[in-house]
Amino acid sequence: MPASAALFLLLTLTGLRLLVAAVMPLSPDEAYYWVWSRALQPGYLDHPPMVALFVRAGTALLGETTLGIRLLAPIAALLGTLLLAQAASDLHPQPRSLPARRAGIEAGLLLNATLLTGAGAVTMTPDTPLLLFWTATLWAMARLVATGRSRFWLLAGGFAGLALCSKYSALLLFLGIGSWLLAAAPARFWLRRPAPWAGLGVGLALFLPVLGWNAAHHWVSLLKQGGRAGAWHPVEAARFMAELIGGQAGLATPLVFLLCIAGLAVVTAAFWRQRDAKAGLIVALGTLPGLVFLEHALGDRVQGNWPAVMFPAAAIAATWLSPRWQRLSGPAWGLGLALSGLAYLQAAGGVFPLPAPLDPTLVRLGGWSDFAEEVAGAARQNGAGYIAAVNYGDAAELAYLAPKDLPVAGIAPRWGFFSLPDAASLGATAPGLLVESMRRAPLDLSPAAPAEITRSRHGIPAERYRLYLLAPDAAPAPTAILPRRGETK
Repeated sequence: MPASAALFLLLTLTGLRLLVAAVMPLSPDEAYYWVWSRALQPGYLDHPPMVALFVRAGTALLGETTLGIRLLAPIAALLGTLLLAQAASDLHPQPRSLPARRAGIEAGLLLNATLLTGAGAVTMTPDTPLLLFWTATLWAMARLVATGRSRFWLLAGGFAGLALCSKYSALLLFLGIGSWLLAAAPARFWLRRPAPWAGLGVGLALFLPVLGWNAAHHWVSLLKQGGRAGAWHPVEAARFMAELIGGQAGLATPLVFLLCIAGLAVVTAAFWRQRDAKAGLIVALGTLPGLVFLEHALGDRVQGNWPAVMFPAAAIAATWLSPRWQRLSGPAWGLGLALSGLAYLQAAGGVFPLPAPLDPTLVRLGGWSDFAEEVAGAARQNGAGYIAAVNYGDAAELAYLAPKDLPVAGIAPRWGFFSLPDAASLGATAPGLLVESMRRAPLDLSPAAPAEITRSRHGIPAERYRLYLLAPDAAPAPTAILPRRGETK
């Protein structure tokens, strides 16, 4: 595909993603990160703060709309694709049958054809800034290999630090680059130069506020996320491994997954034979993370989005394949983009009447606006002065969607780690309405009228909830009052 046609396709895809981001309902996690953006701090229980900064920037430009919250997701995908294309050109082996410039185009197309990138480009999660800064680090390191200019160490360190401020799994960037320096003979001389150490210092300096917040809060975030690394259920290893491989084949789309895995195998073999710096960098940032997740699957489940960080390098690796393999590239990205388009239609409008077990978009996105309206009506019917929820996603959705005259409170220890108003006074004079999913055990509380409601999309149930009446001063006590859309602090 000519470069001009590829750029036109990318800009068209970005426009489509902006449209989908504007009309698709917010997921509970996105509403939760919007709450973060209204209570900015150097760290949170679940992740570092970068996603909150991304949301805050978008809403500062477009207001607290779904597009405002997600604005930087399509833009990050656009920028990441351009950086990846340059990195693929820089890391392309010469001579090869595929020209270096075309290799950049093919790598960008393959990455954008994955459902992982397609979904990430229209939703705002910690993976959004993580993948942008991960790819930017890969770009800086590829430029370093191509030019030999030491200033790219500072850029790589800065981008890696920003990635670490997005998600703790960016530690794999530092480990990967360190492994590359030790294993790739042509790169080893850098260990005797100050530039890599200066880059490392820049990255760690950017991460210091996150460490400071953790230190002030008993290291809760690092312990919460780090504890997953120590999980061990060997009896379930075969099932976890099958879920990981099958899930990634689906999320990357089958042909893209095949090309990426074959490409990583070819590049890894090339590095094993030649210790080439270009191949070594792709192995360090593609194969090495993949091996880490495979090892984790021997003892615990790997969430589907975790391995997304290996796919930028894997897309570059796919351009190292022989012409016979390259013939699959067009069908691969064509199929992937078509599947992403169908996923966008389902997420934005629920055009296919699928039941909840077969439709993750229904479970995560369906019916929240009507649900919030029904909960507010039940609160008024019962004379409740506020709405409360134990589940953080339910609480965040209600905070974003419910009428402003009904305060929304979170009931969970996690809210104690936010700089949000204390909710202890809410239940002093008026009862509250507690919303709890029926997937959880019933609570020993008085039911409200109506006692149950169902969240649904186009009449297809997504989830059922119980409603309880919290008498004044009744347990469980609300922890924090959540911000409201359009409400000034």
